[in-house]
Amino acid sequence: MGLDEDALDYHRRDPPGKLEISTTKPTNTQRDLSLAYSPGVAAPCLEIADDPNDAYQYTAKGNLVGVVSNGSAVLGLGDIGAQASKPVMEGKGVLFKRFADIDVFDIELDHADEQAMIQSIAAMEPTFGGINLEDIKAPECFVIENALREEMDIPVFHDDQHGTAIISGAALLNATEIAGKDLSDIEIVFSGAGASAIASARFYVELGVDVENITLCDSSGVITEERVESGDVNEYKAEFAQSGDGGDLADAMDGADVFVGLSVGGIVSEEMIRSMAADPIVFAMANPDPEITYEEAKNARDDTVIMATGRSDYPNMVNNVLGFPFIFRGALDVRATDINESMKVAAAEALADLAKEDVPDQVVKAYGDQPLQFGPDYIIPKPVDPRVLFEVAPAVADAAMESGVARQELDLDAYRERLEARLGKSREMMRIVLNKAKSEPKRVALGEGDDEKMIRAAFQMQEQGIAEPVLIGDRNTVEGTITGLGLDFDPEVVDPAQGDTGAYADRLYDLRKRKGVTESEAADLVRDPNYLGSVMVEEGDADALLTGLTHHYPSALRPPLEVIGTAPDVDHVAGVYMLTFKNRVIFCADTTVNTAPTADVLQEVARHVAGIARRFNVEPRVAMLSYSNFGSVETDGTQKVAEAANALRDDPDVDFQVDGEMQADTAVVEDILDDTYGFTDFDGPANCLVFPNLEAGNIGYKLLQRLGGADAIGPMLAGMDEPVHVLQRGDEVKDIVNLASVAVVDAQEE
Repeated sequence: MGLDEDALDYHRRDPPGKLEISTTKPTNTQRDLSLAYSPGVAAPCLEIADDPNDAYQYTAKGNLVGVVSNGSAVLGLGDIGAQASKPVMEGKGVLFKRFADIDVFDIELDHADEQAMIQSIAAMEPTFGGINLEDIKAPECFVIENALREEMDIPVFHDDQHGTAIISGAALLNATEIAGKDLSDIEIVFSGAGASAIASARFYVELGVDVENITLCDSSGVITEERVESGDVNEYKAEFAQSGDGGDLADAMDGADVFVGLSVGGIVSEEMIRSMAADPIVFAMANPDPEITYEEAKNARDDTVIMATGRSDYPNMVNNVLGFPFIFRGALDVRATDINESMKVAAAEALADLAKEDVPDQVVKAYGDQPLQFGPDYIIPKPVDPRVLFEVAPAVADAAMESGVARQELDLDAYRERLEARLGKSREMMRIVLNKAKSEPKRVALGEGDDEKMIRAAFQMQEQGIAEPVLIGDRNTVEGTITGLGLDFDPEVVDPAQGDTGAYADRLYDLRKRKGVTESEAADLVRDPNYLGSVMVEEGDADALLTGLTHHYPSALRPPLEVIGTAPDVDHVAGVYMLTFKNRVIFCADTTVNTAPTADVLQEVARHVAGIARRFNVEPRVAMLSYSNFGSVETDGTQKVAEAANALRDDPDVDFQVDGEMQADTAVVEDILDDTYGFTDFDGPANCLVFPNLEAGNIGYKLLQRLGGADAIGPMLAGMDEPVHVLQRGDEVKDIVNLASVAVVDAQEE
């Protein structure tokens, strides 16, 4: 089946299209309906009648964008009409929701007349918080946008113009930096003089390019003053008219620093690339076929060609999805009256800066595990990079406030945290721990410290002020990796092969001499980063230890258990995962350590998981799980769980809600607890689940994660005498940073 047939099947699959409306308030009872509609709805209506700004408080207007088109210039399809443009407009709505959690109504207007478009769109101002104009042909698009920006008191943004301008502008900022060129000196040639080309040229001037150094070419050649005087070009092209004879595209490209293609495929030859200045910048953005292919441009010359296209199968894809969702997010959240040039420049600069940061593993994996590092082949972030939201939107919001078009002031630090929460409950929960960690950073020893992921995680810990990382590993490998990654930091490195570890060996021998370890064996063991890190923590030279990235969990856990051991009042440690759903958090224990726990061990596990929940500001309700509900089945297994639950409930020192034994659905479904088992001690569904054995715990959390769509954070190790956490093999950098934050909070409590 070809791509076209796949796309048709995708769109017609029931329900047809790509969008639906869902309710955000309960509508289950008669009272719910009376609040949602008649008679209750009259109250907010009257409030808004008194103060129209109250629409942002009582309706969805503040998070609603109208995507409006007449279908006169759709993608590469041309004037296909309003109805035929609807799949594209629905697609735009999908991108708004997916990347910035913005709701969309797509509006297709069957108007060929620009004044009819203006009047129809302006009349919709009460409905929307912003208007995204889409796929409207030039020059009418300029007239429509300008008129609406004057007439409407909400942001109006024509993405075909400004989206390409902003994203390619971000790419231009970084490309010129890499090439060692100055924006004010570069010569830029445009192939194409439509809406996106003119808007891009205007935007480059805002970034610092000299307007005299911009040459526009259309299908008839260079835009010249002579052509303007003859009436050959419209007023918008005339802004960039050059003096002189002009010539064709090949003439214009001779000696140019930058080529910007927004025209048609295949019109630029290798010879034309060779005629450009040293280390040229080539943005060939025609879709689906660029003005010159990536391979041809790269092969045309021996120096560095910094190349960008509009395609995802080549480096440096200029994709408007990097712009419009996040620009509107920032504009909506300050209730901006406009999206002005300051906001557009702020978006471009934020994107350019983000490309210089370490790239998350999830982004690297999405692009085939190819290295992504700032340089000629990575000058703008990838569209799936989740950080774009909380980098670009705050920059836009800040620029709106600074330039006076914001009607609402925001605390930008708090705003960034709210944006992170939009990406998932896990980010919201981790932000609690991250903020605690930043309040008093601790020294965290990183076993396997010469692994690239550990080094990148250490950089993020230090940069974010979460911890003072201590990398345990081969010094030469660490320093070489830092240089190769271009990371600007100088971490503390402890090399077991080079440093003086005699004192640590003596301490290890002292701890283990009655456990069968000789002096010579202790000297050998301390060369192992896991043992060395454990002794450093035990001796107080580090506050916490993270290890296990390249080891089996049991083998990574053994050294800290032997050296550090459990806390004085603890006999057994436990592994806990935090699972975050859209509106719910569940802590699962034990998922990694105790294979066949007794009733006494289950009591310890319950105390451990309750303590971890509280570190995340969650008041624990601990359910002791079984396949029995409160004695409905009596076996050795169920009686063990019941014994643990009863002992905890009878213990006056237990200061959290706990009950059991109970089935999993009983624990988490409020109706079952209330209607069938109203005698339970819970005041809501359980948020901490203690499984009867390791098999059940490991299976249970993985099923919840995979089938329930939960994000998993952990495993968090509880019950050690000092903070230690053992990673799972293959964890990503964000997982390491998250566990390091938990370890720092553990150390603060110690």
